[in-house]
Amino acid sequence: MRFTLPTIALILSGTALALPAAEQLDKRDTVQTVHLTFHGGPASYEMAFPADGTIHPTNHDFAVSIIDAPDYLALSDCTFHTAGQQTLVGGMSATGVQQVIIGPPQPITGVSCYGTCVGTYGKCYDSNNQFIGPCCNGYCAATLCRPWINPSA
Repeated sequence: MRFTLPTIALILSGTALALPAAEQLDKRDTVQTVHLTFHGGPASYEMAFPADGTIHPTNHDFAVSIIDAPDYLALSDCTFHTAGQQTLVGGMSATGVQQVIIGPPQPITGVSCYGTCVGTYGKCYDSNNQFIGPCCNGYCAATLCRPWINPSA
């Protein structure tokens, strides 16, 4: 079989386009980082950790009543470990940040989260109308994750 230069170039370019870019594989295979801010009265503390299912100790002993989750679906994808029973309810701050309300307020001894979500203005549907993932802090409209509150309003 005899190949000409244009045929070889066509085969090589088709092969290169068919392989996903290394950065796409890396982004897909990395674990998402969760950022949470715990509030209890006048005190607060922040945590950032991978959403890999590992329990991360908080190392704080004051009663927490509100947890801000600006970039992750903490209510559904995180487990908050406490010494007593708890009721978790979703809420939203005045600035549009998702919150987890804890009742009764109590110390959080550890947190574990697992899963991924799509950031604000990221694609929640691809060009083939296939669902990519839920929005971290907002809703999906016209294939993009939109913030709960319009930042220009």
